[in-house]
Amino acid sequence: MKRRIMQSGLAIVMTSVMVLAGCSTKSEDTSSSSASSESPYEVVMAFPGNDQKDLLAVQDEMNKITKEKFNTTVKLTPISVSAWQQQTNLMLAGNEKVDLMLTYANTYGTQVAKGQLLPLDDLVEKHGSGIKKALEPYQLAATKIGDKTYAIPTARDMAANYGIVMRKDLVEKYKIDLSNIKTLNDMDAVFQVIKNNEPNMSPVVPRSPGLSIFTGGYVTYDSLGDGIGVLPNYDNNMKVMDWYETPEYADQLNVLRRWFQAGFIPKDAATSKADGRELVKANKAFSYFANMKPGFDAQESRRVGKPMVSVQMTPAYSTTGFIDLMMWSIPKNSKDPDRAMMFLDQLYSDKQLYNLLAWGIEGKHYVKKSDNVIDYPQGVDVKNTSYNFNAPWMFGNQFLSYTWSTEDPDGLKKLDEFNKSAKKSKALGFIYNVDPVKTEMASVNNVLTEFSIGLETGTLDPVENLPIFISKLKASGIDKIISEKQKQLDEWAKTQK
Repeated sequence: MKRRIMQSGLAIVMTSVMVLAGCSTKSEDTSSSSASSESPYEVVMAFPGNDQKDLLAVQDEMNKITKEKFNTTVKLTPISVSAWQQQTNLMLAGNEKVDLMLTYANTYGTQVAKGQLLPLDDLVEKHGSGIKKALEPYQLAATKIGDKTYAIPTARDMAANYGIVMRKDLVEKYKIDLSNIKTLNDMDAVFQVIKNNEPNMSPVVPRSPGLSIFTGGYVTYDSLGDGIGVLPNYDNNMKVMDWYETPEYADQLNVLRRWFQAGFIPKDAATSKADGRELVKANKAFSYFANMKPGFDAQESRRVGKPMVSVQMTPAYSTTGFIDLMMWSIPKNSKDPDRAMMFLDQLYSDKQLYNLLAWGIEGKHYVKKSDNVIDYPQGVDVKNTSYNFNAPWMFGNQFLSYTWSTEDPDGLKKLDEFNKSAKKSKALGFIYNVDPVKTEMASVNNVLTEFSIGLETGTLDPVENLPIFISKLKASGIDKIISEKQKQLDEWAKTQK
């Protein structure tokens, strides 16, 4: 998965890495022994990513472990991000053998409705002891549709706080006091300093192409899946609201309009295809808003090639959307779901197997600096390595991952604490089924495309355009969508203890 997917980026309560990396439980040994007496089986594992030069070499090393444990091998099947949706749709619609597939929240409900994914509850009970150790019961339950589980979330950051990320060198150069930044309004003075002293630099830009200033970077509600009907402050007594009609949204638009008119936001922000992080890298921008987690400053510093520093503006919350952002499912096309679950469970419990998949072969793709810290071998770097998916959050249990020498050695421990301390949305576990209002959704999305990015970059005057925007949303059926979402949320709430 590309990093942009992680923005959206992401709350797991973990047991210690040492426990997860330790010996198999008795039940695991029983299932492994039983599988070893069966005929060999190859698990086909599909996930987004570019093909790697040493993919087969890594696959062979993984198979040495799993073949001995339960007479099973794996066929790694990376699919380019650009082809992912089309190719996986074809795989699921046909009879092509696939045993494990990464599943995203935005396609999960549709795949289940079409009968393309198998229910996993019994399989987890039989073969998923490592999964159950790596995830809290509420995290596993957050993927339930009805009373059944069809996918297992990866163990990673499953919460986020929001704030602004800035170039550290300029913060220090102009003696910007970060402790004074508490709200959006506090950024005016900071942006003015940058505008006055760096005339060729935009004080703030959207983080990614096609996004507005705050999209995925400053959020104060549970989107309840798609943001068309939200739960303000992650509670709101479980009353679904049209975010675009709230005073909070109007206030944010006024701030953005002020920034745009002051020249803090680029004049072409609504139409630019530039990546904000690339603009920072090219000395054309100072900051962007983002969803954050422990170690985020270091992550973004590597991404843009310059030291970055961030200020948190919201508390950390966990929502269904963060937990279900990426999951592993067993498609109906699997010829041996038991063996597929056995293999998946190892990616949540076997540290050696996980790190083979995540980082490759020791001595060839990385070298150990200590038991848990790694670096590139001499002559190898991120540009010329022959195995580099660089997506540890995707492959099962990230808390089993080695830490790179450039990262905080306690980063995963801090991430664990972050997940544990994050507040939970009152609707955590709710999954929305859009099918009853698909027609209205299409119409509403057309209106959003017409207005939202213009308003949310400050390009359009909200005094004039916000009422028109709201009126067109209503004419397109947004009230019907919100009513349906409220109905489903109320029904879900009745089933919660």
